[in-house]
Amino acid sequence: MLLPSPEWLNSGNNAWQLAAATFVGLQSLPGLTILYGGIVKKKWAINSAFMSMYAFCSVLIVWLLWAYNMGFGEQWFPFLGKPGPVASSAFELSPAIVPAAASGMPDLTFPMATLVFFQFVFAAITVIILAGSVLGRMNFKAWVIFCPVWMTCVYVVGAFSLWGGGWLATMGAVDFSGGYVIHLAAGTSGFVAAWVIGPRLQADRDNCPPNNLLVALAGAGILWLGWNGFNGGDPYFANANAGAAVLNTNVSTATALLVWTMMDTQFNGKPSIVGAINGMIAGLVGITPAAGYVDGYGALIIGVCAGIIPWLSANKLQTSALMNKVDDTLSVFSTHGVAGLMGGLLTGMLANPDMLLYIGTEKDAPGINATGWYYGNFTQLKYQAIAALFIIVLNAVATFVILKVIGMFVPLRMDEKTLLIGDMAIHGEEA
Repeated sequence: MLLPSPEWLNSGNNAWQLAAATFVGLQSLPGLTILYGGIVKKKWAINSAFMSMYAFCSVLIVWLLWAYNMGFGEQWFPFLGKPGPVASSAFELSPAIVPAAASGMPDLTFPMATLVFFQFVFAAITVIILAGSVLGRMNFKAWVIFCPVWMTCVYVVGAFSLWGGGWLATMGAVDFSGGYVIHLAAGTSGFVAAWVIGPRLQADRDNCPPNNLLVALAGAGILWLGWNGFNGGDPYFANANAGAAVLNTNVSTATALLVWTMMDTQFNGKPSIVGAINGMIAGLVGITPAAGYVDGYGALIIGVCAGIIPWLSANKLQTSALMNKVDDTLSVFSTHGVAGLMGGLLTGMLANPDMLLYIGTEKDAPGINATGWYYGNFTQLKYQAIAALFIIVLNAVATFVILKVIGMFVPLRMDEKTLLIGDMAIHGEEA
């Protein structure tokens, strides 16, 4: 007699986690790959797209060989797991578990291989988002080194601290799907990288029309719908909270896009397509830390805030004399960093205790949830602020150090001739 799977494996939950992971993977390939390729100036289309593809591949290898366990394995330090490979047959087919966080969730009903891949696509998209800050001038050889080093030294620390059962999670901070671990991290690190590497050629900054807005819109659409896996997969079960997270994600995103478009029309005179894409991203990012913790009204509030606060950051703060010295190519600081920080703090304010992530079986323990300031728990906002400060300082300092060290061995910035020519000089190909 043969059985297709062990008794502990639930095929529905396993299927949803694999599907959700695939949706998140589509956000990177092809989502951000063609969004970047379409929204940048023509001479940077190939390089921008390929930076995304390279990052995806390089992160997977280090994830398999040591980085996954640093983010989700057995605790080594309060902020880090023990490094080690996850490639053996025994490991890949065993029941999934996050050892340091296991007490706060039901037993997972899919294999480690599914969990490793699911968390990989989150890790990969983080460094790809970061790339949006340095498009159009970062030396590709430096990028080749930067991706695996940054993943090993920076991403896994935030991931373990908040998701792997580390000190921030133990304290009580929450991040449903990566507002801090992914977006605040990418926004902070990207801004520091843009500062250290230096700006694009002034001609590229002054005149940078998207080479193909329809392609960029296609990438944006894949990014949006792929986010259903991003937020819907994070309960680790195909449960009611996963459905709520997906609905909240789309409510926030639609609201933010509409509000951002209204802001563009009011202050710039025209509804901008690039602006609408930025509003969409801000809405997606803003709801990410909150998706399963807030109700539909909370999602609407976050969407409105995501259409206003990151807009002000991108159109006023980042264009100010001081901030404009840093050439953040795609305004990742605003659409990911500011939106992620905003969403994380709003989670501390709007998290509804009735939005149960997991249902409890005891009368005095209704389940796993989060309770925000609006519902009487100011402490949650304090925890969110502490977590945000840690992520910002970690990413700013570590990214600065990593780039300075890499710069001792290879140039961080392309030479002037390459900057003038673009893709043909780097890859021998052009869009």
